Amino acid sequence: MKKRLVFVLNSLGVFLAMLLVWRGIIAAFNVPAYMLPTPWMVTVAFGEHLNGILSALLITTEEAVLGIVSAVILGVLIALIFARSEWIRRLLFPYTVLLQTVPIMAVTPLIIMWVGPGQAAVTLVAFIFCVSSIIANTTQGLISVNDDLVALFLMHNASPAQVLAKLRLPHSLPYLFVGIRISSGLAVIGAITGELFAGSSRVGQGGLGYSILYAMAQMQTDLLFALVIASTILGFAFFFTATFLEWLMLHKWHESAAVSRLES
Repeated sequence: MKKRLVFVLNSLGVFLAMLLVWRGIIAAFNVPAYMLPTPWMVTVAFGEHLNGILSALLITTEEAVLGIVSAVILGVLIALIFARSEWIRRLLFPYTVLLQTVPIMAVTPLIIMWVGPGQAAVTLVAFIFCVSSIIANTTQGLISVNDDLVALFLMHNASPAQVLAKLRLPHSLPYLFVGIRISSGLAVIGAITGELFAGSSRVGQGGLGYSILYAMAQMQTDLLFALVIASTILGFAFFFTATFLEWLMLHKWHESAAVSRLES
């Protein structure tokens, strides 16, 4: 408990120090507000546009959740196929890795052409950002089971389905959650990136990326900073949600959770 309190106090100290540095740079170099607003101006803008920011935050959250959930479902299914067949894995796995190198700015016009602007296109962009990590980590977990454990199951006449359900899938869970933690931030980045290009299917209504474009066009730098902060908060929320789900699923039996309990 004491360590957690010290950690919280240290985090608050770092945050206050960053605000002071921010304000000090503005004062020392006489930076105009349209280039770098003060923390207070950003706070005021956040309050004045709170309803709009919350509405945009909700839309981006929905798109990011749909992207990462669909990536987990499809990624796990593909990983199961890769784990089942080494030939298919060697043939197709490199192409899943190539998804990480897809130039989204170049592909987004095609995505808009295929599915139209709005939520569907943004969700697809978020999915592309996330799915590669899910496939790679889950596949590694499924195929890295100790051969002696597999042999033990087979000695007791376990069927392939039982080996998968009771050995390979539980063994792959820590790997899967590593992929989910990586993808949690990428889902938010992908959703905002998709909104910057795919925009919204309804005029005047869109997520954080759509609102960022609006703030840039209106030269409302204070609102732009408020939207960036909201995006950062959303990314943290996704990451900590993924971390909590990992703890909830693994803390009673996985050794990494046991180590964290001993350290606390």
